[in-house]
Amino acid sequence: MFYCIVNPSARSGHGKNIYNLFEEKCKALGKPYKIFFTKGPGHALSVVKRITDNISVKNNENKAFASADNEPVNIVVMGGDGTINEVISGIQDFDNVRLGVVPLGSGNDFVRDLNFPKDPAVLINQILKGEVVRKLDIGNVHYDHMTKTLSRLHDERISEERRFDVSAGIGFDAAVCEEALSSSTKNKLNKFGLGKLTYGIIAIRQILHADQPSCDIETDDGTHIHIDHLIFAAAMLHAYEGGGFKFAPDADPQDGYFDLIAGGDMSIRQIFKALPLAYFGKHYGQHGIHHVRAKEIKITTAIPLWVHTDGEVLLKSDSITLTCHHKKLNLLS
Repeated sequence: MFYCIVNPSARSGHGKNIYNLFEEKCKALGKPYKIFFTKGPGHALSVVKRITDNISVKNNENKAFASADNEPVNIVVMGGDGTINEVISGIQDFDNVRLGVVPLGSGNDFVRDLNFPKDPAVLINQILKGEVVRKLDIGNVHYDHMTKTLSRLHDERISEERRFDVSAGIGFDAAVCEEALSSSTKNKLNKFGLGKLTYGIIAIRQILHADQPSCDIETDDGTHIHIDHLIFAAAMLHAYEGGGFKFAPDADPQDGYFDLIAGGDMSIRQIFKALPLAYFGKHYGQHGIHHVRAKEIKITTAIPLWVHTDGEVLLKSDSITLTCHHKKLNLLS
């Protein structure tokens, strides 16, 4: 059985043809499938939670989510990084779940360094083989302190834990994501394939006006970094975030480590010098840029800041702990 989670808003609705292709191939190959269209923030997470809560038929009261006894569940997600994030956050049993990804977002940072087939037909054929082709690390954020300042597009229910598969960050990058998530300008520009312009406009405004509190970063190996004026800190599993910025050029999503990138104590001039370099992964060594590798990271800030997981923003916090889980995700693509 292949459970397909589709974000109908991805690519301003242009992903419908790809879903139709998936459906045609399932029928041609005799592969059973069920389709779920997401209806808003948190919906993909709740659907996947229901699917994976009851992997065995004998414990499953809802036949809409039934699978053969002891048979791994195949979940196919068609959407952007945010939809993928909700799906992995909803999985209850990683050992018995296999995930196929058909990227339909404007950023698609999850797949940038995975060498996915460019042809959707080839990618779908690969997924429908039902064979695990690689295992990827998964990150987890624990909100040590949950404030009541919530994102404009937060889930109905917010847990003190959230998973991520690309990156999690606090400060500048999360603030840009939070503002962009509810931007009508982004939705309009997406129709013309120009959604990234929204992030650029918002990023400049955040650089000029955002709070830059003091910050302390501690890792599991005893490393301590103090920054008087934090711009952002991001724990990276993949090389890219923010729609193509190569913040962690050496990151390996299968090595069991985060690449933590933090920036602070920089002048406006130094920030605008480092950002273009970061797009190409050439920012290491610039003034105010810190890079460490760790399995667990604790970040504490003087005031609460927005926190993102794969670009999804739920709330502000002034204390988070990030943990890397080695090769947790079974990938079909």
